[in-house]
Amino acid sequence: MTFLLTPPVRGLNDLSIESRVIATPWSRIVRGIGLGQHPIGWDATAASRIRDSFALLDERAPGVGMYTGFARALAELVLQVADPSVRLGYRQTQDLMNAAADSAFAIANPYYRLTAGCALLSAVAKLGVSKAHLVDGARDIPAQVLATIGEIRPDGIKDENRGRHGDYERLSAWTAVFLAFGQLDLHDRLVSAEHDHVAEALALIDNIPAPFFRGRGGSMLLSATMLLGFDDHIFDGPTNYLSATLSYLDRVDELQIYPSFPSPMSPAFAKVYPLLTMLNAVAVTGRLSYLESGRDRLAEAAELMAAVAPVERTHMGLYHVVALHNLGHLTADGPRLVDLVEPLVAQWRDIDPGQDYFLYGISYAYLTQLAFFTGREDLITEPMVERMLTAFPSLERSAESRANRPYPFSYVLNVLTELGLGDLLYTPHDAYGGSTPFRWFADHLSPGARAEQARLYMVDHALLSWALRLRPAGAVEPGALGRFRFAAREER
Repeated sequence: MTFLLTPPVRGLNDLSIESRVIATPWSRIVRGIGLGQHPIGWDATAASRIRDSFALLDERAPGVGMYTGFARALAELVLQVADPSVRLGYRQTQDLMNAAADSAFAIANPYYRLTAGCALLSAVAKLGVSKAHLVDGARDIPAQVLATIGEIRPDGIKDENRGRHGDYERLSAWTAVFLAFGQLDLHDRLVSAEHDHVAEALALIDNIPAPFFRGRGGSMLLSATMLLGFDDHIFDGPTNYLSATLSYLDRVDELQIYPSFPSPMSPAFAKVYPLLTMLNAVAVTGRLSYLESGRDRLAEAAELMAAVAPVERTHMGLYHVVALHNLGHLTADGPRLVDLVEPLVAQWRDIDPGQDYFLYGISYAYLTQLAFFTGREDLITEPMVERMLTAFPSLERSAESRANRPYPFSYVLNVLTELGLGDLLYTPHDAYGGSTPFRWFADHLSPGARAEQARLYMVDHALLSWALRLRPAGAVEPGALGRFRFAAREER
């Protein structure tokens, strides 16, 4: 196998604001926010593959495909707007918009319905489509999105952490709303004399019992609130939400409300993950004094990174490096980037991505993104990519592995297309019996994809993100993202 890497960025100083705030694939693939980072311009071959992939998923998953149907409809809007050979009239654009909105608001689960609505709003902002299309006749898409929030119930996530989430899902939904509304400059929909949605959302932070989820979810909400310019809501009310969330993380051993994971994880992992996301939130707020509130949080992060298992570190390295960059601490008096990146990426040699669907299965995606985010695409070798590409048949070993295969597959789809290696997923390969990896993946879904329905939406997000990347290269970041500036010093 030979390939030519075409990474979308050439180092940390080349990252957009969106990539610095929403840096990791977890937010994009699992939560559906920050889709379409690193626009590259129109690619007719990629567009054809995206359409064919959605058609294949629709065919293989007709019983559980409501989210796939939405993503396919939104991708069609995106691709037609992005295609320079297509000239859409107002009514044609509106018809495509209505098709995507109808599919989004037909989704039964309110959280995924809101996720879909926010993805639509964000796509409109990124494509530069007129906001007039969002309010057409009796339809008001932003209002429909806001109305959905109230339907999301506490502890609605049916996974191994039932009872530890509290309002985590609704808080995550507000994060998606803030980001989408901020890109469209719909701030007036969030704070008015009648209703202060920002205060309502921030108050949910106290309703998340597990420090892990309070830190991970709260950090993204705090960052989104800052992007909107509502920093007074964070710092000037009865609760200083940045200080309170950091203090809550300090009580993890006292509270003993620990998260569960699909794979066994070290105690240090449960501590370092929320801490690193909160460090990034500190960077977004620009209030760097909080790095030393109560304890030296940068030193704590370094100690925890050293304490986690090596394969766990592959997940956290990107979080750590981006947070340090945003805080201005990758300088002569801070950690050296080369010391953080080279040994971490080199760990791929000791990791089998086919060992499981989570801890090992998504590790290569994190390592490759860390490499190209830091301008070290030279660390991404052909054997590394080949091993990542051919790992999926190993997940045939159990029903649980097969049901969760969309999880690592979506991560690999996302990172390979970012590197310009999407062709590999659509080229016949001996490891897949002469089929293409994507066709093999689809053909090995359970009947109607009923076993995979809880994970299949992640593949939808990866394809939708790919479609959004086909908008013009160098596109200006919309709304609040385009105006935001980090206060921390840049690397020199």
